[in-house]
Amino acid sequence: MKNPLKFFFSKEAEEGYVPNRNLFAYAAGLTGQNMTYSFQNSWWFYFCTTILKIKPEKVGIIQGMSRIWDAINDPLVGALIDRRRCKSGEKLRPYLIYFPPFIGIVSLILFMNLRLGENAAMAVMVAAYLVWDVLYSVQDVALWGMIPLSSPHSHERARVAQWVSIGAGAGGVVVMVFQLIDSQNFRDATGLSESTVLFIGAMIFCLGGELISMSSYKMHELVHTEQPKENLWKTISVLRHNKTLLLISLARFSGMIFGGIDWQYFFKSSVSFKLGSIALDGETSQMIFSTLYGIPGALLMFKAIPLIDKIGGMKKMLITSEIINIICRVISYFIGFKTTGGIIAVGVLFSFAQILLNLKDIAHRSLTSDSIDYVEWKTGQRTEGISFSVQNLVSKLADATKSIIKGYIMKFIGYDNSLDVRAQGERFNKAQWPLFVLWPVIGAVLYIIVISFINDDKERKAFIEKELRKRREQSDGLEETVQAR
Repeated sequence: MKNPLKFFFSKEAEEGYVPNRNLFAYAAGLTGQNMTYSFQNSWWFYFCTTILKIKPEKVGIIQGMSRIWDAINDPLVGALIDRRRCKSGEKLRPYLIYFPPFIGIVSLILFMNLRLGENAAMAVMVAAYLVWDVLYSVQDVALWGMIPLSSPHSHERARVAQWVSIGAGAGGVVVMVFQLIDSQNFRDATGLSESTVLFIGAMIFCLGGELISMSSYKMHELVHTEQPKENLWKTISVLRHNKTLLLISLARFSGMIFGGIDWQYFFKSSVSFKLGSIALDGETSQMIFSTLYGIPGALLMFKAIPLIDKIGGMKKMLITSEIINIICRVISYFIGFKTTGGIIAVGVLFSFAQILLNLKDIAHRSLTSDSIDYVEWKTGQRTEGISFSVQNLVSKLADATKSIIKGYIMKFIGYDNSLDVRAQGERFNKAQWPLFVLWPVIGAVLYIIVISFINDDKERKAFIEKELRKRREQSDGLEETVQAR
């Protein structure tokens, strides 16, 4: 009888390949880290406007300016990481064990209601958010930078990218359960205030998630390079050789800034329907909708690499995913959400679109890892730190831009934070559906245009891997000769 746990705990691994037990621990670490990020990203803006009563445009500016400042520092952080090695000789792994507890503690501060006035509450949030963002950036660069260090083989790195993306996606799915905890029915049954419920959520998903993320320390670095001698500026300037990374970054930015209205506002203000005799409120509807629409894509991630190969590679998959997303969103807009049948139909369309959208992160990370090989082949430098810090920079700049835009859009459509979300005016309610469904289509179109310029040639990748393997063998031979003398 076959051992069902063999996949996760097999002890044998060929040279350059990742043992499954290490891969599982790494993926679990990404689950924990993404629990923290998903909860903070989904609920902090809502917490500030609803619980702390800070005006939405002010929260947008706080979040936007904080991320812009941190984004500016990200390439410096990445370059510093690239230029140093820890005492163990490793480049990234030690950061995975030391930073998570501090990130978890600061996350709790971000969801504490100290019952201060608006200005004092803003000051506390700005300070806490800046600290959180810097700590999280270092951990994030180290976590994702481990992908290109996990193996010298591109197809093996794609397998690692696949499984850590599954782990990260699982973290986001787990956080969706919080919709039930934050529902009015739950609060009425327990007698807890929404402020208390959000803080409990932060304890479970932020602090708990960071503690889980420490399991990623079990992943090992299988690609080793010498500490570079170049100065900081030269380390940063190497990015000019990485066209793939720059194009992915621009495409992601274009797509992310048109992210649409937050689901919390849309579902709480606009959605409620019946399943038979059961009446579902907005929070429950959102949890069911977001969970079900993500299931097909999440399951297909286990077969991601064969599917991407059938489509024709990473680049073709990225373009195809956004074309399907655009079609499904346009159809959904005309179906509407006013009836139970409409909501179900929209859920089916979103599920279909999400099948390939779930694979985008795998493609981004795999292509970025391949581009790091290209830069090493061209310049002799490996740039895991700065390459993945650029991804952080793009995410933060996009989030900053989106937050500022979102704050002013909510002001324009008449959001009043002195009222419950369900008690907003007609203008606010009418704007929810097009913002939720059609606004992201603009970003999808821009994304397709930019990503079409990427070079995803398999023969070039195979040639570069072969050349790098020769260089490393020669370098190891020279080092052995020097030691023998």
